[in-house]
Amino acid sequence: MSRTDDTVYQDWLAQFVTTFNGAAGTVHFQHGQDLELAAAHNIPPPVLAVVKHVPHGKGMAGLAQVRRQPVQTCNLQTDETTVKPGARAVNAQAGIALPVFDAGGALRAVVGIAFSFEGAISAEREQELLAAAARLP
Repeated sequence: MSRTDDTVYQDWLAQFVTTFNGAAGTVHFQHGQDLELAAAHNIPPPVLAVVKHVPHGKGMAGLAQVRRQPVQTCNLQTDETTVKPGARAVNAQAGIALPVFDAGGALRAVVGIAFSFEGAISAEREQELLAAAARLP
């Protein structure tokens, strides 16, 4: 991936997070069986080191990758089932990982967004976020 691509993804992610009043976000692309970080917004450096490479099926992004559907948490700070411990350093609570597919239906990426509120993300809001994530450049 070139630096130009990195800038495109970084700019897209910043706009995505802002549009949906998020606190932080990530974009991971499928790379072999795993996910590789392409862009991050308001993610602390210690967390960046942990999420740079996401093994197949690990954490929220990895679960969204494997399940091919959104994975959410009501609180990043307290969830011990889907959230990697390092993610607790992000100053946010509710979060969702959104799978993005290419035209052939293969997983292309996972977009993550976290919010400052605690609680479930409604089905309607989830669909809105999925549609927006599908427009990842």
